[in-house]
This record gives sequence, C-alpha cells and structure tokens, in this order.
Amino acid sequence: PQTNAMNRLLLFNKPFQVLSQFTDREQPHAPRDTLRNYLSVPDYRAAGRLDYDSEGLLILTKDGALQDQIANPKHKAWKTYWVQVEGEATIEMCAALERGVKLKDGMTRPARCRLLQIPTIWERNPPIRYRASVPDSWIELSICEGRNRQVRRMTAAVGFPTLRLIRKSIGPYSLGDLAPGEHTYVEAVVDDSRFHKETASARRHNVARGSNKRQSATRSRSGAVKTMKDNAVSTKTHPLGNVQKQRNRRTSSD
Repeated sequence: PQTNAMNRLLLFNKPFQVLSQFTDREQPHAPRDTLRNYLSVPDYRAAGRLDYDSEGLLILTKDGALQDQIANPKHKAWKTYWVQVEGEATIEMCAALERGVKLKDGMTRPARCRLLQIPTIWERNPPIRYRASVPDSWIELSICEGRNRQVRRMTAAVGFPTLRLIRKSIGPYSLGDLAPGEHTYVEAVVDDSRFHKETASARRHNVARGSNKRQSATRSRSGAVKTMKDNAVSTKTHPLGNVQKQRNRRTSSD
C-alpha cells in the first residue's frame, strides 16, 4: 500500500546549542546553529521545542493535527529525559519530583523518576565542566507538561541543579540509536483511544435508549390496560360521560 507522506514523522537527535527552528530570528546578524544546518526538509515543522542548551529527540512533521497531538500539553504525552544533576541524587529526591514541586507558575503534575547509572552516550561538545569537589549523578525523569525549562527548574527546586539534559523519548517515539545530528523517518502511531472511548460511550447510550424504549413500551401497555379497565368501569357507571371523553380525545389528537 502507498504510504501517506503526511503521516511520516522525522525523528532528529538535536545536538547541544542548536535552535529547534530553521532560522535564528533573535540574532539574524550573528545566527546560531539551527535545524537548517542539519536538515533540508521543506514543509516540516518542529512539534514542540527543545531548548538551545538541551539535546536529544525533536520530532518534525508536515501534519498540523499530528503537530498538535505531540506538542500540546493537553494531550499529556509523556516526555522522558536523561538528566545529569549536580550532587548525588537520592531516592528521596526522586520521590519529591514524583509528587510534584512548587514552581513560580504553580505546582507541577506528578512525574516519574528513577536513579540512573551513567548512560553510555555521546560526549557533549563542549563537555560539562568537571569539578572534583562536586559530585554529579544521573536520573531519568518523565513529565507530561510543557512549561518553559521545566525539568531544569524542577531539579533546581529540590536542590540538584541540572548540568546536562537529553530528551530520550516523547510518547511512543524514541531516540533509538540516532547520533547527534542524525535523523530518521517513522510512521505516526495512530492514537485510537478516543475512538474507542467514543464507541463505548455510543454503545452505552444505545443500550440506555433501548432500555428506555422498553420501559416506555411497558408503561404504555400498562397505561393502555388501565385505561381499558377504567373505561369499562366508566361505561357501566357513566355511559354518556365516557362517550364524551372519547370524543374529546379524538378532537385533541387531530
């Protein structure tokens, strides 16, 4: 079957100190490195942002709906980061991040966090400044929000400033073995959970309608039997009055 190009996503491993856009609008006279230095993909746009001083997964697409699905925080796509922090990370630190921390723009949503062994990854250029007197360590942190520089602010709030930040995955999409500056194309993962929810809701609605119809039919039959009984009694006791009631009923239904 023919592939729909609109459903293709471009996964890019953004290097350190590269803007997640194709032009540097802030410094046009002394432009920094942008996506244009690595990609030639007309019509593709980044789905969300990754800070200039952060590394890792950036997704690009031609499809506006897919761009919104990936980037918009309302869809709550989990974004996972490998974070090198200053200090010896602890389980208590991870627990605090998981509960949520208070930032200037409010409490963060509950996150996922675990201690991480030093990952086997590429060297950063330039490298992190090494200080023998200050240890560093790694954590894996997953969030489902999109606040400005959120991960850095979260680790700083619990006393562990971020030294290096690498985005490993967004939802079902992962860096895999992409080296910095490399990219690959993948097919979009169709999220049919909303369809299933809507289908289930419609099914429940139809069942409820069927139940209501059966109850209405039962009430109608019961009402008809009662009316027949009442009419029978009324005919015996008030024959002229019953005829008048039947005449009125026919008039009102026209």
